[in-house]
Amino acid sequence: MPSHWPALSYGQWHETCDTLHAHTQVLGKLAVRLAPPEPELQHAALRLTARGWETLPLPAPDGSGSLVVTLDLRTHEALAEHSDGRFRRVALTPDRPVGDVTRELLEAVRGLGGQVDIDPTPQEVSWTAPLDEDEEHSRYDAEQVQMYFAAATQAALVLAEYRAPYRGRSTPVNAWWGSFDLAVSLFSGEPAEPPSEDFIMRNAMDAQEVAVGWWPGDTRYGRAAFYAYAHPAPDGFANATLSPEPVRWEGEMGLYVLDDDDITDGGDPHALALEFARSAFRHACLVCDWDPELAATAEGTPPPVR
Repeated sequence: MPSHWPALSYGQWHETCDTLHAHTQVLGKLAVRLAPPEPELQHAALRLTARGWETLPLPAPDGSGSLVVTLDLRTHEALAEHSDGRFRRVALTPDRPVGDVTRELLEAVRGLGGQVDIDPTPQEVSWTAPLDEDEEHSRYDAEQVQMYFAAATQAALVLAEYRAPYRGRSTPVNAWWGSFDLAVSLFSGEPAEPPSEDFIMRNAMDAQEVAVGWWPGDTRYGRAAFYAYAHPAPDGFANATLSPEPVRWEGEMGLYVLDDDDITDGGDPHALALEFARSAFRHACLVCDWDPELAATAEGTPPPVR
């Protein structure tokens, strides 16, 4: 069994990581197709639940109810469920190509809720094979997935606690299938100019925000880590000394980064990660000139339940 917060090295599990990432893209594409559009593309986000990666309830195409599609990382299967109780399972096995899983899962969804098609082009990844034709990604090591899920669960709990007291608009802990990370955004209430005319950028980054998240590593950065950024980020944003001490600025990515290794080697990993999130938010609000009273609520106490 994995430890409570296991160490992840992308170099050691990248084949399984990329396969799992590709599977999450199928869920995300279904959310894009079926969910009502929301600001900042929130309708496209997934959630990390006690079972794994999961869509919110999606309208069935035939009007019969709702559908939820899950990557169950405990039983290692994709699961499509209808609100009327029907369900279909698709096995995630060690050497099964993404294309096979995608085709079977889409047929399961269609059998439960009516005809639906997705754009099978993968997004924000280094490969180009359509998801329903992908024969390259087939490695699925259940033990590695279990270790990832344990680490991701711990990270999600940190992000949830960080966002809980904030009195402004915020996102839930989103599981983003393009970048394969978990993230929370807190918003100031002010609009912002998107950084580019790219579809995702112009739709997802049209409001002033501070984002804090966690990823399990990728080709750019081969270690699991927390990160933080502000949008828009003024001159001087990169010059802060944040806490805890191992935090550093990664200029090529435009992020403050705290490696998992730096918080799991000693002390309380949850407390150290939460310290990072709050330190990054304080700095961002100061240099981005947020309303101080609103910014201060992120470190307050949630109101009592009456």
